[in-house]
Amino acid sequence: MGITARDVLKEYWGYDGFRPMQEEIISAALEGRDVLALLPTGGGKSICFQVPGMMRDGITIVITPLIALMKDQVQNLEARGIKALAIHAGMSRREVDLALNNAAYGDYRFLYISPERLNTQLFKSYREILPISFIVVDEAHCISQWGYDFRPDYLRIGELREVVKAPVIALTATATMKVADDIMERLCFREKFLLKSGFERANLSYIVRRTDDKYGQLLNVCQGIGGSGIVYMRNRARCEEIAAFLKANDISASYYHAGLESLTRTERQAEWKDGRIRVMVCTNAFGMGIDKGDVRFVVHMDLPDSLEAYFQEAGRAGRDGHRSFAVLLWNGTDTRRLSQLEQASFPSLEFIADIYDKLHIFYQVPYETGMGRQLKFDLMEFSRHFNLNRASVHYALKYLEREDHITFSEDVDINTRVKITVERNVLYDASLPDRRMSDVLEVLMRSYPGIFSFPVPVDEEYVSRRCGVSVPQLRQLLYKISVEHLINYVPADHSSVVVLHHDRLRPGNVSLSPDRHARLLETYRQRTAAMTEYASEQDECRSRYLIRYFGQESSDCGTCDVCRSRNVAYRAATRDWLHRVVEERGGDYSLDDLKAAYESRQLELAPDYLTQLRAMIDAGDLPSYRK
Repeated sequence: MGITARDVLKEYWGYDGFRPMQEEIISAALEGRDVLALLPTGGGKSICFQVPGMMRDGITIVITPLIALMKDQVQNLEARGIKALAIHAGMSRREVDLALNNAAYGDYRFLYISPERLNTQLFKSYREILPISFIVVDEAHCISQWGYDFRPDYLRIGELREVVKAPVIALTATATMKVADDIMERLCFREKFLLKSGFERANLSYIVRRTDDKYGQLLNVCQGIGGSGIVYMRNRARCEEIAAFLKANDISASYYHAGLESLTRTERQAEWKDGRIRVMVCTNAFGMGIDKGDVRFVVHMDLPDSLEAYFQEAGRAGRDGHRSFAVLLWNGTDTRRLSQLEQASFPSLEFIADIYDKLHIFYQVPYETGMGRQLKFDLMEFSRHFNLNRASVHYALKYLEREDHITFSEDVDINTRVKITVERNVLYDASLPDRRMSDVLEVLMRSYPGIFSFPVPVDEEYVSRRCGVSVPQLRQLLYKISVEHLINYVPADHSSVVVLHHDRLRPGNVSLSPDRHARLLETYRQRTAAMTEYASEQDECRSRYLIRYFGQESSDCGTCDVCRSRNVAYRAATRDWLHRVVEERGGDYSLDDLKAAYESRQLELAPDYLTQLRAMIDAGDLPSYRK
């Protein structure tokens, strides 16, 4: 009897059994079938390809756009004794070449790669000799033109399938049936095969509050619920503002967004995962692929623009199965903002064509040249130079990416690069003012063989650890060594990057597909309408509404704010609570007294407590309140 999937799960992950649908997905993959897996956030998608990847000879290619997820999963696999690699934006050609060489000839089991790398000549030169056992497509909704986060680089996967005959395992947490069909078609499934777990989360209570006091409501949630939490914002500056507000109210909090340096993001993510930070206030750049089970609440301070995004982010609460809360705070400002966002998200085709031209003008790229150029792009500087709205420029670039004119990679980490500019014997004879400078040079020479020939990307965390200094100290030492004229030092950077896919086109020759633009606008309107309806809906169970949106029927959850308002047990608990509060005040109370008392207990009680109060007063069950 051969090794089974459960044997592998136990040996490397220490689990005795699988979560729902995991075993069925793994079995289909091992049978050689193409499979699309729809699993909600927290459903354990990585196990669905990592276990079969360990059961077949060769290497599993994992295509994902999430660099943070790549790094996190590679670290987790290596901690289990499984060799894995990652290739992503920000790496030099030499780094990529070395990684692909290791993937082809080394004993590696997993290669994580960003989709834009699939079309490079370097990857194409290796793909026929890579011993690929499975092609994994994570965040598979990105390949669908109807997905809420379409990325044209995902379309290259179809070309990969023409060369590599390995089966596909595609995974996503959010896809309607229309999107699921499109995914399977674009990934060239030999036969359509969809497996999906139920979207119900029995332990997750969905709460919607329409309020003008979002800060007060957020504070009530943080004070009223134990455990860690995530607070999602759309605006980077407001992440910092709200984190400061929470800290001022004695809540352990920090903020996270893609504009922070890589090391800062890594440190804050680790502090939150370890429980040193209780609440993380963040944009949607945070949370993807993070395996933290004890998140007790997720709060959205802004109305998301789609139920797909909301469902995925809210689902990061309660992955350990214990009672948790997804709280959405909104008001009329949010609906007006969605309307304004539509205007910015879908600039006219004339505006988009003009941005294409201005991009080349800004970087002085002549006509009939430019193919393959990588441009370090500063959105704020570009918009200021041409006096343009930043949001409109951003979405114009996104549409140019959809049309395959460019790749627009936001907030990419670019490694420090160092070249030693003198002969080795000169280094040994050099008299350096700080002994640690010699230590740094020694580690660089031993770790990067090509450093005498060309600038090599340097892993600052690795070198600093080997030298026994901090990363800021290492940067100071590298600068001092460069002042001694021993090295060329290019410090690490954090920037957006635009890659030109072809030579500059003349006006009128930029293809922009008006029909697609119109269809995408209509799809966007449908999504925002569904999101607004979900928030304002007062009669249908929140969970039932969400699950029905994704093509599945379910019963009422019994714990969302809508269910609680009509649940007999919650109403009885609220009635008893009202009696107790009024008695404690000797029958002398005001509505402000009740509101203050309710805020700290709101997730245990029916939301229509004031309606119950008035009914009890009318029935003579309670004395009237003070005005």
